[in-house]
Amino acid sequence: MKKVLLFLLFSIITSCYQETSIAVEGDFTTSYVNAKESIPVIIKIDNKITGADTYEWTFEGGNPSTSNLKNPDEILYEKQGTYVIKLKASNADGESKEISKTVTIRDGINIDFASEIVKSNYSPVEVVITNNTLGEGLTFKWDFQDGFPASFSGKTPPNIFFTAPGEHAITLMVSNGVEEEKVTKVIHVEPYLESQFLYEPKFENDDYETPVTINFINKSISASKYKWTFEGGNPSVSTEENPTVVFTSIGLHEITLEASNDKNMQIFKSTITVFPDSNLRIIKDVKLGINTAHNNNNIGAMFSTATRQVYKANEINDKNSALIDIVFQGLNSNLTYNKFISPDQVNNYGFSSLKNAQSTIFVNSQNLCNCGLNFTETDFDSMVNDNPLKSLGISYSASGEQQFGFTYPRIILFKTQDGRKGAIKIKEMVKNGTSSYILCDIKVQKQ
Repeated sequence: MKKVLLFLLFSIITSCYQETSIAVEGDFTTSYVNAKESIPVIIKIDNKITGADTYEWTFEGGNPSTSNLKNPDEILYEKQGTYVIKLKASNADGESKEISKTVTIRDGINIDFASEIVKSNYSPVEVVITNNTLGEGLTFKWDFQDGFPASFSGKTPPNIFFTAPGEHAITLMVSNGVEEEKVTKVIHVEPYLESQFLYEPKFENDDYETPVTINFINKSISASKYKWTFEGGNPSVSTEENPTVVFTSIGLHEITLEASNDKNMQIFKSTITVFPDSNLRIIKDVKLGINTAHNNNNIGAMFSTATRQVYKANEINDKNSALIDIVFQGLNSNLTYNKFISPDQVNNYGFSSLKNAQSTIFVNSQNLCNCGLNFTETDFDSMVNDNPLKSLGISYSASGEQQFGFTYPRIILFKTQDGRKGAIKIKEMVKNGTSSYILCDIKVQKQ
């Protein structure tokens, strides 16, 4: 009887143990971190297995290659291919489950291309493309901004031509079937060739009277070579970019500039007229202030026929003081006492001394000088060369340098230290308090 009871108890216990055995169930999933499927790729595991106590992972081609963790760390793949991820999950009851999944690792996209300009970047520009992008299963799509052709599909496009000046984008888009990347490079095309120039005479030749020295200012665009021809000039031809030429013959002279680059050539022409030498410098609308205007730095009272500039007190320095050859003294704002004075005498008339000052003879009053001078306003206005001045016997006299009052128009004669003769015509006398002034024209021999 006892043996029967023990057998029944063992059967009950065994039966209960078999009923409580735990099965291994579920699955795991893989995902691409940041949805990036091209190398380098990181795979993340999401383990949803239940009932397991141990896990044996194998990651073919991955790093790490194995793991015993329920939720392994992320796996790194650095080579293209299709790889198997295996899991064997088991428990103490002897239950187990094996699962295999594959992941596809695509080749990375590393765009590498070069663009090389044939000859130069003067329009039209020809560009050679070299595609050094590596990888299997890649597709290539090109875009050439304002180019011909404008687009291309394939690894290596034909040569591309750009004609419009400016910046042109070359864009390559590469796809591995899942992801796309693009790189843009820029080609610069120089403007269309244009031959163009300006010219200006030397300061002392701005009346274009022979001999005249002209500085040519090259304004050509996209040019690398220049060929000049100067009709009647010296030199008559030049290949300099900005030549200087002397013209001695009177009349019309044609100037030709042939500008070129390695692709094109263009010609531009202009003319210069050279006039006879009058040996007369004509300076209009010279404004000279009274003493207070000069010393207060409002309107200068000192003038240079060499620089053709009026100087106020604060503008005079050691360099330009020696060039001043005309000085006006206006004693008061009513312009009742006025005279032109020699630069080397200014300290006697309310001005600061001039360093290395010139000596100029002035005839302020022709009718008082008793020197046979009668140069009228009409003579001044009609003078187109220095012939009328040549015969004038301008010399110093105390009576001739006498002051004059508020009377205009008026002619003042002068002779510079270097022997040049000239005449001043006062056109207007303006009363304006401490800024009173006279307005005059000056005609003087060049040499």
